[in-house]
Amino acid sequence: MSFRSALLIYVMVPLASAVGLFGYLSLNSIENQVEKQMQKDLELVARAVQLPLSYDLEKERMKGIQQALESVFAIGRVYSAYVYNKKGEEIIRIGQAESEPERNRLIELAADGEERGEYGQIADRPVFSYFVPLTDTGGQINGLLHLTRKKSEFSQNIHSIRVKGASFLGVLLISLSVVVLYGHHRALGIHLGRLNCSMSRISRGEREHRFNYCGPKEIVKIGQTFNHMLNSIDEAERTIIEHRKNRDKLAKELRHTEKLAALGRLAAGTAHELGTPLSVITGRAQRALRDKDLSDRQRQVLAAIRKEVSRMEYIIRQLLDFGRRNPPRCSMIEPGRLASSAFSTIAEEAKTDDININVMGTEKETPIMLDTMRIQQALINLLRNAIQCGATEVHFTWKQNDQGVIFCIDDDGPGIPPEDHLKIFDPFYTTKSVGKGTGLGLSVVNAVAEEHGGRVEVGDSEIGGASFRFLVPSQSYDQQENKQ
Repeated sequence: MSFRSALLIYVMVPLASAVGLFGYLSLNSIENQVEKQMQKDLELVARAVQLPLSYDLEKERMKGIQQALESVFAIGRVYSAYVYNKKGEEIIRIGQAESEPERNRLIELAADGEERGEYGQIADRPVFSYFVPLTDTGGQINGLLHLTRKKSEFSQNIHSIRVKGASFLGVLLISLSVVVLYGHHRALGIHLGRLNCSMSRISRGEREHRFNYCGPKEIVKIGQTFNHMLNSIDEAERTIIEHRKNRDKLAKELRHTEKLAALGRLAAGTAHELGTPLSVITGRAQRALRDKDLSDRQRQVLAAIRKEVSRMEYIIRQLLDFGRRNPPRCSMIEPGRLASSAFSTIAEEAKTDDININVMGTEKETPIMLDTMRIQQALINLLRNAIQCGATEVHFTWKQNDQGVIFCIDDDGPGIPPEDHLKIFDPFYTTKSVGKGTGLGLSVVNAVAEEHGGRVEVGDSEIGGASFRFLVPSQSYDQQENKQ
């Protein structure tokens, strides 16, 4: 059911019923008033000729009576007129006569001496009769005046009033309906049509469309709520899409992490199994080198074997470090001691490659809680990464403050492209040539930093290459115990 139909049913029907009831009661009242007025007219006519007729009847002047009745009949509102004596005998009449006059009734009315009106029939036609007693000069009743008026005149007037009243009510209802429908169209219909058009456009896929609200306050409120709902839906969809992307990203990262964890366990197991045979090889090569009868060629071969075994042992240590996920074993140590130990480990390798390493730290240091072995390994990996990248100069500095200690390694090598800043910390990712790196050193550095609640940052160095900042926050013994 349309809003217009509902408006007609729930507004116009009750209104029409109320108007109809009011019209019916009003017309009924008007009809009663008209009927009484018509009866009053006949009563006034009778009273107008009552005295002349009484005088002429007392003097027995028939001509005067005749003239009086003719004057009454000439008015046009009288159907018939009769004059009776006190015995109920008809003296004179004008107009239609009763088919069977009731003399006893007339005598009774004359004797009663009261004016009276009633409905009856004359010549089989319904009429309204009005009886007026005639008296002589002594006040004695000596006759009766009987005037009639056709009932059809009453009915015609009442019917005319009903037709006019019904026509007026009909025109009124039609006018009200037109006004209500036009008002609905102007106040609501236009705006609801625009809202429906907007909804149709949105249902066809125009998701960016918004309702241009204007008009009555209620329409404006609906429009604002409608647009807010569309904005909320779009925002919810964007949120869902974003959550789905994040979920897929997290799932992908989780799968990648699981693969790396499995790979780490495999690498650690493989490295452990390879460690013993390599130790045997390097030990026997070392004992063979002690033989004085070896030729120079044989010594070069054995030295080359030891070198390659050392490189394999380094790779194995990296695999073990990558696969190790044990809780940190912390102790108090000055940052300078860690830096010096790491430099001592890498100094020979730097000297061999003719690389100058400048070491500089703070003079006054405060011991902090660290996993000495893990931090030292991370610093060694950072220094070795700078040496292997083709640099000729490396700056190794550190500084300590209330928040912790920051180790900085800068080199003058080719640097790292911005698009690789995040990738270089992924396991097995390397920009070096084959045989120059495993792609695990920086991954171990990142893992060590996360174990200590710190981070590793990479950027461009002031001396032309890459710059690594290894941040380790200060931690109390209780904090480390809680982590463990």
